[in-house]
Amino acid sequence: MKLNYYKNLDGVRAIAALLVMFLHFFQYNNIQNDSVFNVFKKIAIFGQTGVDLFFVLSGFLITRILIQTKSDNNYFKNFIFRRILRIFPLYYFFLLIYYFIAPFLLDSNFIPFNEQWYYYSYLQNFATTFGWNANGPEHFWSLAVEEHFYLFWPLIIYLFSTKNIKYIIFGLVFFSVLLRVFMIQQNYGVFYFTFTRIDGLAIGAALALLEIKSFFKKKNKLIFLVLALFLILSLGFLWIKYSGKGMLEIYKYLLVALFYFCMISYVLSVKSNSLINKILESKPFNFSGKISYGLYVYHPIIFMVIFKRYKTEYWILQLLLSFVITYIIAFLSFYFFENQFLKLKKYF
Repeated sequence: MKLNYYKNLDGVRAIAALLVMFLHFFQYNNIQNDSVFNVFKKIAIFGQTGVDLFFVLSGFLITRILIQTKSDNNYFKNFIFRRILRIFPLYYFFLLIYYFIAPFLLDSNFIPFNEQWYYYSYLQNFATTFGWNANGPEHFWSLAVEEHFYLFWPLIIYLFSTKNIKYIIFGLVFFSVLLRVFMIQQNYGVFYFTFTRIDGLAIGAALALLEIKSFFKKKNKLIFLVLALFLILSLGFLWIKYSGKGMLEIYKYLLVALFYFCMISYVLSVKSNSLINKILESKPFNFSGKISYGLYVYHPIIFMVIFKRYKTEYWILQLLLSFVITYIIAFLSFYFFENQFLKLKKYF
């Protein structure tokens, strides 16, 4: 059976990338005496959840592909090489830019190799968590989390029946929450570490099980909306009561991932001609979703170069310039670089 292509999920992917981009624009920029800017800066902090949305969406899309292809003769080879062709070229190309070109653009020092290799080997989030001497693009931690998930999840899908996978998903979520409790007690950070953030990917995988059960129907859309509202209220309560405390760190990633689980379920349950799906399937969102990997990878360094060399008191102009240039670079990267590798996926 051929998998359905959800065009609206390209729009969801675009939203995830834009959330992170808005977060970093206001995080990297600092204008003290502009009240409007400061309001947007406070709102932009929620852009941090764009990574959670990426995790949930990736968990869903990867799991549905793995379940669909697990009986294929070249199941592991096809998955591995298709992931390599999608992820590795841009990932390592950007590392070369970051380590060998960015120092000229930012007038910064070159980073020694002994601080680079963690990024070449996808161990940067381990290094950040445990204080190892690593230096590289900070936002690449999330790519490491996803790659670590890809290392073992295909084997899980291959070995276990769909019926039993749900118990493994529950176990991963439970383990991730417990590990956050333990690591916070030991004074370790839990934001970057694979096994304290893997619950988002596992929750996304649960969406694939709902799809198999044909749960994405119009009659169920209200259930997902009510659950999403409940999760938002719960998160708001935790934010107010435990802001800056370990309790918030333990549960907020779980609640945010569950919220996005509900919202993705909702957009898959409503009619294709509903307003929300018309927006998500529109050309701007579809285009943004298609180049979202490039938007995510390139935007921090583009923002930093613009802030350094084209600083202006008109932050709205700087925002537009930053986003336009990022879109241009991501577009060129996708069609003239990434796409050359994507064409090879047909062989796997």
